[in-house]
Amino acid sequence: MNEPGDQASPPSREPPAPYSWVWLFVSAAVVWADMVTKEWASEVLTLYRPRAVYDWLNLTLAHNYGAAFSFLSDAGGWQRWFFTVLASVISLALIVWVLRLPRREWRTGLALALVIGGAIGNLVDRIQYGYVVDFIDVHYAGWHWPAFNVADSAITGGVILLLLDALLQTLRHRKLKS
Repeated sequence: MNEPGDQASPPSREPPAPYSWVWLFVSAAVVWADMVTKEWASEVLTLYRPRAVYDWLNLTLAHNYGAAFSFLSDAGGWQRWFFTVLASVISLALIVWVLRLPRREWRTGLALALVIGGAIGNLVDRIQYGYVVDFIDVHYAGWHWPAFNVADSAITGGVILLLLDALLQTLRHRKLKS
């Protein structure tokens, strides 16, 4: 314990804001949007048959048994449970992180909320079907990006926001040092 003449103790971490639960609402909205669009795609689209929307965009129902870019999709079935456990552990860790965020770290909160929602959206598919439903097919000049979904878009957006936030914080710290 510091006495009145002692040096000041390091600043305490700002307590989490009560509104941290808002980030879980954002995550739930992402899960809902993902589930609704996947349900729609599964009802309206035919498996692996593209439906042109624009010159660069098709809607193509696909079942992804692997991870991003169909990684390990032909691994024989064990990957379903591996990715289920991995996504569950990561989602729980991110939920704990987002609930402990101080109010001023709203960009991090939004980014984590997007990643959590996307991870849970794909996790629901993996548990329910054994695969993830993808249906967005972006292409150009015969080259197709791997099919993806709303959950994948949220994860990508969240990761990009996390990287931008880290870059901004680094620049801010450098500016303060100079």
